Amino acid sequence: MSTLLIRNIKGLVQAERQARTEARGAEMADLPVLENAYLVAENGHISRFGPMSECPENADEVLDATGRYLFPSWCDSHTHLIFAASREEEFVKRIRGLSYEEIAQQGGGILNSARRLQACPEEELLENAWGRLQEVISFGTGAIEIKSGYGLSTESELKMLRVARRLKEISPIPIKTTFLGAHALPLEYKSDRTAYVNLLIREMLPRVAAEGLADYCDVFCERGFFTVEETDRILKAAWQYGLKPKIHANQMDYSGGVQVGVENQAVSVDHLEHCGDAEIAALLSGQTMPTLLPSCSFFIGIPYAPARRLIDAGLPVALASDYNPGSTPSGNMPFVVSLACIQMKMLPEEAIQAATLNGARAMEMEHELGTIAIGKKANLFLTYPMPSIAFLPYAFGSRLIETVILNGRLNTGNKIG
Repeated sequence: MSTLLIRNIKGLVQAERQARTEARGAEMADLPVLENAYLVAENGHISRFGPMSECPENADEVLDATGRYLFPSWCDSHTHLIFAASREEEFVKRIRGLSYEEIAQQGGGILNSARRLQACPEEELLENAWGRLQEVISFGTGAIEIKSGYGLSTESELKMLRVARRLKEISPIPIKTTFLGAHALPLEYKSDRTAYVNLLIREMLPRVAAEGLADYCDVFCERGFFTVEETDRILKAAWQYGLKPKIHANQMDYSGGVQVGVENQAVSVDHLEHCGDAEIAALLSGQTMPTLLPSCSFFIGIPYAPARRLIDAGLPVALASDYNPGSTPSGNMPFVVSLACIQMKMLPEEAIQAATLNGARAMEMEHELGTIAIGKKANLFLTYPMPSIAFLPYAFGSRLIETVILNGRLNTGNKIG
C-alpha cells in the first residue's frame, strides 16, 4: 500500500464531504475550497483530507504545498485527439478571408482530415495521439473523451476507434470513446445522403458495437452536414446497440440539434454557439449536459456560446477543449477556462466547476472524478504558488500547473509500452 501525503495546501479546490453529481445554475458560483489543508492518497484514490490541524505525520511520499492550490484534474469531455496531420494551410486561408464553411466546401476541413487519416498507418496514428495525450495531461487533464469521425468509411472509422482502444489500454488517465461516423458526408455520397446514413446504421454501428469500440455515438447536426431527421435516425439506431448519444449542435446556426439531442436522451449537446429560448427550454426539460467549446470560437472567429444565459436559466454547463486539427488545435484546458471567463463572462468559480465536475458528468464519470472526495480517483494537479483561485484564469498566458498527480502518484510522463 503506497501513500502520498500533500500538506500545507493553501486551498483544496472542489473538496466535498457530500458528493455532488453536477453543479447547476447559481450553484456553479459556489465553489467549495478548504483552506490550509492536507490530502492523503492511497492506492490511487483519495483516502483522507481535512484541515492541517488534523494532518497525519507520516506517508510513503510527502509533498509540501505551501502557497499552492490543489485541484481535481480537468475532465475534457469533447476531443478529436486522433488525427493524421495538422491543417495550418487552412489557418492561413482563414487569415486571407475564407470562412470555415467555405474551406469545407472546397474539400478542406473534415474531408481533408479524412483523406489523410485513411492513408495513415495505425501505428503512426497511435504514436502521434500518445504525444498529444501526454501534452494535455501536462496541462492538468485527468480524464478525456476521444471521437472518431476522420475516417468516414467503415474500415477507417474502425481504425480510429481501435487506436483509441489501444490508447485507453496504456493511458494513465480514463478515456471514453465516441463513434462519430456522422461527422461529414464523404464526397462519393454527396448525391445520395440516404445511402451514407444507411451505411452508418447498417454496417458501421453493428461493427463498432460488436467489437466494443465506443461508449457513445455522436452526430454533427448542423447546416451543411446532417439534418435533424438524419440525426434522429442515427441516434435511435445507436441506442439499439447500447451507444448513448452525444451531439455536435448549433455551431454554425440554429439547427434543431439541441432539441433532437434532448429528445434522444443525449448525455451532452456540445458547441451551442447559437442557443436561444427554445434550446434552453428543451435543455431544462431533460438531463442533457450543455457543453461549451470556447477555444473553437476563439480560433475560427465564430460567436461564443451564451454561457450566462444558460447558467442564469438554472442549467449546468460543462467546458471542453474540442482539440482537433481544424477548428481547435489545442487541448489546453487552463486556456479554455480563461476564455470562459474573458469571453463568456463566467465567474472563475463557475468555469472551474464546468471544467471539473460538470465535465466529468458529461462523460458519466462524476462518481469517480471531478471533485476531491473520499474514494474518488486521485487525479489532481498542484499549482505554482499563486494569490487566489481567480489568478488561474486571469494569468492566461502563464504556466501555473507545477505538479500533476495521476492515480495517487506524481506523473513524470512515459513512452508507449
